[in-house]
Amino acid sequence: MFDERRSVIIRDGKKLSFDYVPEKLVHREEQMSTLRMLFRPVFEDNRSETAFITGTVGTGKTATVKRFCADMMRYGIEKGIPTDYVLVNCRQRNTENAVILQILRHYDPGHPDRGFSVPEMMRTLRGIIDSKRIKLVIVLDEADILIKRNAVDIIYQLSRFNEENMGSPTSISLILISQEYVLDHLDTASLSTFKRTNVIRFDRYKRDELRDIVKIRADESLFPDRIREDAIDLIADISSEWGDARFAIDLLDKSARKGENKERGEVTAEEVREAKAMIYSVVTETKLMDLDRNQMITLLAISRSIKDMAYVNMGAAEKTYAVVCEEYGEKARQHTQFWTYVKALEKIGLIVTSVRGEADGGRSTYISLPDIPSRVLANKLETLME
Repeated sequence: MFDERRSVIIRDGKKLSFDYVPEKLVHREEQMSTLRMLFRPVFEDNRSETAFITGTVGTGKTATVKRFCADMMRYGIEKGIPTDYVLVNCRQRNTENAVILQILRHYDPGHPDRGFSVPEMMRTLRGIIDSKRIKLVIVLDEADILIKRNAVDIIYQLSRFNEENMGSPTSISLILISQEYVLDHLDTASLSTFKRTNVIRFDRYKRDELRDIVKIRADESLFPDRIREDAIDLIADISSEWGDARFAIDLLDKSARKGENKERGEVTAEEVREAKAMIYSVVTETKLMDLDRNQMITLLAISRSIKDMAYVNMGAAEKTYAVVCEEYGEKARQHTQFWTYVKALEKIGLIVTSVRGEADGGRSTYISLPDIPSRVLANKLETLME
């Protein structure tokens, strides 16, 4: 069933995983710089620090923090200062007890999960940190889950961990990652120790930023020249609706796996559209059946003219439209009416249009199919037309 065969597209599938963190994260340099600035006192002044990371899904929050913590550990090794970090996913560990247990098991995998209170486990953690003389960064990912359950005492205890050991070379610093701004849900005592000014915001990625991310990830994970440039453009265009890098990488992964099963051995816009349809498709049989005959002919012309390209310009689509009209015994409408059909199809999400500059200095309108292979769409429309 899963017989081994040589991959012709994917060189290193691990680098298409959400868990993979590149050595360099593009378009998050500002956030990395802020983290370095906030945590410099951990080494220079032997202090503990805190940071609150916020942004929507797929904006690089967790990847950036992982990269920062790994770089911090590397710096500690270079300077001879023992440094470590533990990441706890609070969606999976959503109680104070579960959070501390996860941290303890980082150092003692066999630590029992019953029979110890949170204060007892905190004392055990202090003993481990002191004996190892390390600077520890604890990352609470999806901390909003924990905070909304009123499990905020753990944040207070971790952020004040160093107060009993002033002057000690050991320290615990704390990073909270959350989709929402939830610091105002902390009690007064916790808020007084957690520096609410240390907030780092992650905005949604823009289209060109997503293209850079997809291009770099493709270069790392795929064999050379196995994905077309317009396929990368299409992935960026589709995922820019949400500004979500995770979605873009998932789309790249599924597109590459679709391409593995094709004879041509490369990723084209068709594979991207197939992959998008797997994840979420706006093209339904109902939507197609609700189209009038002229709109069906227009969409059929677009699907035939686009083939395995990411985009087709308006002129080429209109020429194919005239041919399809003749095939189905319809009179081809003038350009203005054809444009009206195109905009109607875009309004219901079946196509996307964009205006682009040309080499001669002019501008042209291009059409793309966001999430259904052109040949599949053409077949559906031909069946409905019959």
